[in-house]
Amino acid sequence: MNSPLTWTTRPETTADIAAIREVNLGAFPTPLEADLVEALRSDPAWIPGLSLVAEAPDGTVAGFALLTRCHIDDSPALVLGPCAVLPAHQKTGAGSAVIRAALDAARDRGENLVTCLGHPEYYPRFGFTPASEHGIRPTFEVPDEAMMVLALDATAPVPTGTIHYPAPFGV
Repeated sequence: MNSPLTWTTRPETTADIAAIREVNLGAFPTPLEADLVEALRSDPAWIPGLSLVAEAPDGTVAGFALLTRCHIDDSPALVLGPCAVLPAHQKTGAGSAVIRAALDAARDRGENLVTCLGHPEYYPRFGFTPASEHGIRPTFEVPDEAMMVLALDATAPVPTGTIHYPAPFGV
């Protein structure tokens, strides 16, 4: 494994768009996530600066994490995903680095709540806990432990209610 001690993370630029698509196509078995990212780019849920990449030592894009606007009933929140790493760089810390960078960028913007539908053995390392523990639920059936939330500001109130995803998610 090519596992650098630190990954360079940064917001995406227009020059990264094709590489981000390739990362998502390489990381997932179908083009659904790659297509979702492209649809979100032109949706009002898109927030400049909250689409981040992890660069390999040679400067190529190896990982990706995206935060877009969602709502818990009427309260603004963020949804994390898609997140992806090229297979050659998986299990090297690229994914963790780019997710941490995205969460830091959201925190720096004054965002409070991030939702995530993902692997319950992976996302808790970032502080995510089951959404149901906070009175938050999705509009669709999903295993309880896979729907998670993270409060970026422990002093701010966490809204309760139903998660409303951006239209491109199709839920």
